[in-house]
Amino acid sequence: MAKKETVNVKGTEITFFSPQKNEENYICITDIARYKNPIEPKDVVKNWMRNRGTIEFLGLWEKINNPDFKGVEFEPLLFEAGSNVFTMSPSRWIELTNAIGIFTKMGAGGGTFAHEDIAFEFASWISSEFKLYLVTEFKRLKQDEQRRLSLEWNLQRTLAKINYRIHTDAIKEYIIPNVVTKEQIAYRYAEEADLLNVALFGKTAKDWRDENPDLKGNIRDYATLEQLVVLSNMESINALLIQQQLSQGERLVQLNNVAITQMRSLVENKGFKQLKS
Repeated sequence: MAKKETVNVKGTEITFFSPQKNEENYICITDIARYKNPIEPKDVVKNWMRNRGTIEFLGLWEKINNPDFKGVEFEPLLFEAGSNVFTMSPSRWIELTNAIGIFTKMGAGGGTFAHEDIAFEFASWISSEFKLYLVTEFKRLKQDEQRRLSLEWNLQRTLAKINYRIHTDAIKEYIIPNVVTKEQIAYRYAEEADLLNVALFGKTAKDWRDENPDLKGNIRDYATLEQLVVLSNMESINALLIQQQLSQGERLVQLNNVAITQMRSLVENKGFKQLKS
């Protein structure tokens, strides 16, 4: 799901854009150019792209990050760059070299967007002071995003823990015999927890610890947001299956089917992706 956010940098609204969740960030350099020329920002971008240093930088970035970059077509451009007759625009650059570091969007909210590496380079050309303020706002935006994702993760972890209490209450009422030792109770709880672990993660808690001896916590502490949502649902479902007095083997099959179905649904659900963004 594409994500767009706007911040104010020294009185200029700058748009940050991520084509997909967790992918690279692009910044509207048309917005940055308005800091220097509010009337004709496109001309500012074109003037920047006439410079040999700019073309050299853009070409190097593409060579590092773009396996489909047309290096053969790039060489003549580098040779001509900086001359009095040389002109370049974002659309022409993209067309000639198959560049991915810059793209243009038409219509309302459109403009020329550049990867953050390129956008910061452009901002330096505009104003060193402006670039510093832009970088500061960019870092603040990313920190806010990480805090928001952390809160969402903790919320789902809390929900999973609450449902686990419901889950263990059902175990206590329907599975544990009336007279058992504390060790037996603990064993039964651990066994049921691992039933969910195997259904969702494909391994027990011990299997995970053996595979990750250097990590702290448990397998659920490293779950994705989607997995925590499904785990929360599975705990409630398992409580119902326990009340129906199904065997562990029968419940494992049903819970595994639930995990597969719900994970597929969440991964493909646009609404859930938007919630995460």
